Amino acid sequence: MARVDEDTTARHAAMRGITVAVVVASDRCARGEAEDRSGPRAAGLLRAAGHDVREVVVVPDGAASVRDAVVAAARTADVVLTSGGTGVAPRDETPEGTRPLLARELPGLAEALRRHGEAHVATAVLSRGLAGVTADGVLVVNLPGSTRGVEQGLEVLLPLLGHVVDQVRGGDH
Repeated sequence: MARVDEDTTARHAAMRGITVAVVVASDRCARGEAEDRSGPRAAGLLRAAGHDVREVVVVPDGAASVRDAVVAAARTADVVLTSGGTGVAPRDETPEGTRPLLARELPGLAEALRRHGEAHVATAVLSRGLAGVTADGVLVVNLPGSTRGVEQGLEVLLPLLGHVVDQVRGGDH
């Protein structure tokens, strides 16, 4: 789990209420052939942490569908989390849909997510997920599509979320 000192945690406790949108990329779920569990799990954990979570949106895999969903979600959210489409399968194009939207990538965050996941399952290193900030100041983070991958990703992200949003808004270090 990411380490955040107690002062930072206390200082950013007031940053509750961040608005988060969750976008799930899954062909099978978008077609109604499978039930998405990762999006509702992410939403539940985010709400439990005190954040305002928009309705989970499920789109087919692919760069264009992910890009369009992230653009739409970013209109009303401080943070957009995606779930799914970060692997190496032919239709896993979430990073390709995300990258053009990012003004500044946060490679350390993406690497921390992979490192933490790798402590649980070796294949986590295959994730191509990105993290970064759009030109409009929205944090976008790609998480794996499994429920467990989302849980592990949020173990890393939740302690950092208030600080990142504060920094994007121009807060002091």
